[in-house]
Parts: sequence; structure tokens; C-alpha cells
Amino acid sequence: MQVNLVQENGVVVVQPAAATLDANNARAFRDAITPVIDRHERVVLDMSNIDFVDSAGVGAMISSLRRAAERQARFRLCELRRPVRALFDLMRMHRVFEIHNGRAEAVQGIAA
Repeated sequence: MQVNLVQENGVVVVQPAAATLDANNARAFRDAITPVIDRHERVVLDMSNIDFVDSAGVGAMISSLRRAAERQARFRLCELRRPVRALFDLMRMHRVFEIHNGRAEAVQGIAA
């Protein structure tokens, strides 16, 4: 999976190019984001392009969160679209991830 990387205030913002994060591309997502987490202390996953996430996609994001925790790095999510946010609320993922409404808010929060 292709991801776009942008540095903002010492924070790396990762934005997947795909519209879904599911069983078809969860492994590719992990392969793309793991090196980013390994090289950076502060990572924000901008999900503004993602319309659909299934359990494999959630698993890939949890794997990323664990990887960051192992490195004592920070990992946050932002810009969840309504269907993805509804799924996260249903699965209580808002208790697992730090989720911000906007990208600027996430960057500012993680940079502090």
C-alpha cells in the first residue's frame, strides 16, 4: 500500500492512499507503516481518505500501536470519517487509540 508522508513540527503524518483498510491490503499497510514507526518517535495516522475498515484493518492499526509502544513512541489517529468512526465507537477502539478530529489538533497534541 502506498502511503504519503509529511513532516509537521517534528511529527510524521502518514496518509494511506487507499480508500479502504481491509483484509486485501492490511499486510501491505503494516509493511508500509512499520519502518515509519521504527524511525520516528511521533506518528499520526491521517485517515481522511479511508472510507472502510474491517477487522483486519483494525488489527493492522493495533499492530502499529503496539510497535510504537514497544519503542516508547507516540501513535495517534485523526480525521476518521463517519462510518469508520462509528465502527471504532462500536468496537470501543476510542479506548485503545488516541483519536483526534483534525490533523492540526493531532499534530499539536502529539508534539507537546
